[in-house]
Amino acid sequence: MALSISVVVLLAIVVFLLIRKSGLKGGHAVVCMLLGFYLASSSIAPTISEVTSNVSSMIGGIKF
Repeated sequence: MALSISVVVLLAIVVFLLIRKSGLKGGHAVVCMLLGFYLASSSIAPTISEVTSNVSSMIGGIKF
């Protein structure tokens, strides 16, 4: 659960920076947010969640 909250915060920061620096309009951000909600309720949501978990565990396994 902590990972999903961290991803949400990270994505919110990215969207905020895109709005401030890159000229992303607020309407575009809303459309992206709605796309995320629709993807979360679609049939591919478990696959997206699994890929996200696998990528995060790969990143967490990197030893510096």
